Amino acid sequence: MAKRILIVGGAGYIGSHVSRAFLDIGVDVTVYDNLTLGRRENLFPEAKFVLGDVLDFELLSKTMSQGFDGIIHLAALKAAGESMELPEKYSTNNISGTMNLLNAASVNNIKAIVFSSSAAVYGAPTYVPVDESHTTEPINYYGFTKLEIERFLKWYEQIKGIRFAALRYFNAAGYDTQGRIKGLEKNPQNLLPIVMEVAAGMRASMNIFGNDYDTVDGTGVRDYVHVSDLANAHVKAFDFITSNNQSLIVNLGSENGISVLEIIESARKITGRTITANIVPRRAGDPAKMVASSGKAHSILGWKARYSDCDTLVSSTWNVYRELVK
Repeated sequence: MAKRILIVGGAGYIGSHVSRAFLDIGVDVTVYDNLTLGRRENLFPEAKFVLGDVLDFELLSKTMSQGFDGIIHLAALKAAGESMELPEKYSTNNISGTMNLLNAASVNNIKAIVFSSSAAVYGAPTYVPVDESHTTEPINYYGFTKLEIERFLKWYEQIKGIRFAALRYFNAAGYDTQGRIKGLEKNPQNLLPIVMEVAAGMRASMNIFGNDYDTVDGTGVRDYVHVSDLANAHVKAFDFITSNNQSLIVNLGSENGISVLEIIESARKITGRTITANIVPRRAGDPAKMVASSGKAHSILGWKARYSDCDTLVSSTWNVYRELVK
């Protein structure tokens, strides 16, 4: 296992959990983050911190010159809807930023990168559960940037010998079950934080986009994977690519579909709060069901989601939001 890791985007929601997972096993962690989406309260005192942007090649390269066994790359903009309105913003940050990172890694002879990819690379599923052989046809620009980065990684592996793991997350949710991470996501777009904001009185109500899907209760079904499970997968993936000198593309999901209504009902039960949810028309492009096959992660990494049941996802999130109840 690595002794020194650079976690780019390590002050963010997922990044802070990944930082914690490496710190927990005694790895020397440096977080590099511009704090646009990350938060200072997500930084741990035992980790070093560099305030920097992936667009700043000089600082990125100077930081890497300190010597690292590898990089965890989580520095991306990730709002799918926004990516369709502001593609230039996503091109600059996600693609140009990653090219800076890869070039700085190459200059500094760093040969291992774990990249946070996304199930958005698949687009609308033609079958479920979705495995890694599914066609990759993104339906939003965010997903396109993730897929392009995977292609860049393959070229840099071929030309520069940089081994990589591209981790195709499904829906990250939950918070550290030991309560060590408290920083809320900035401008959350995902279901569970929005449910929590209603429960905490931060917003009056929420929308359910369609209740006429061919699912158990008519609402959309998604694969939610606990962020602590994701963090553990980063540790396992880094160990795999460095131990085997072999790259990896793998899905990370719970393999268990949970509907929008199931999340809301669990939240009502756990929080004891009234959560007003309005049924509105479907959103264009939303599939009825998107669930992962994580068989490859099971067999190659020995990884399986442990905390990704509905009630653990909700309760670990409520433990953070309950402090904000109005």
